[in-house]
Amino acid sequence: MRTLESIKKEIEDLGETDLFGTAKEVSHLPEVLADDENIKYLTSGITDGSTWLIVCTQKRIIMLDYGMFFGMKQSEMALENINSISYQTGLFLGSIEIWHGGARMLIENCGKKTVKPFCDAVNKAIKELKNEVPPAQTTTPAEKSTDDDDIVGKLERLATLKEKGILTDEEFATQKAKILSNM
Repeated sequence: MRTLESIKKEIEDLGETDLFGTAKEVSHLPEVLADDENIKYLTSGITDGSTWLIVCTQKRIIMLDYGMFFGMKQSEMALENINSISYQTGLFLGSIEIWHGGARMLIENCGKKTVKPFCDAVNKAIKELKNEVPPAQTTTPAEKSTDDDDIVGKLERLATLKEKGILTDEEFATQKAKILSNM
């Protein structure tokens, strides 16, 4: 489990963020974040009449609200389910609109200077997620082609030896089976 100190350091390294009214939510992050999850950006804003901490990681957007009477509320959206994200800014505050699946999430009263960096972080994380490289193949297509060419070459040489009478039908069949079993 990650420590609160390491998470606070990670937040500090992000630069300017807006954590207005979300100290309890920040202290809850060690319980929410996976060990391999990194905070890309975070801000705070109001939705459903409450102040929420909104966190973007490389996997998801996490929203936390610690209510005085109801305790911790948590909501999250997987990045692959986000259709679009946009922002608006006013004189002092801004808002973030997230479309995921068929639902719309509007987060208002965010710090003006944090809405664009938050949206940029989400878009970058989505792009990185879509461009994840699949596990390395054991052979590259070029190597596979070379291997296939080598097998074909061996079989052709074997057939030539049989045609010339150097190999019997039985010897040919045995050698062919050996070559084909190494594919």
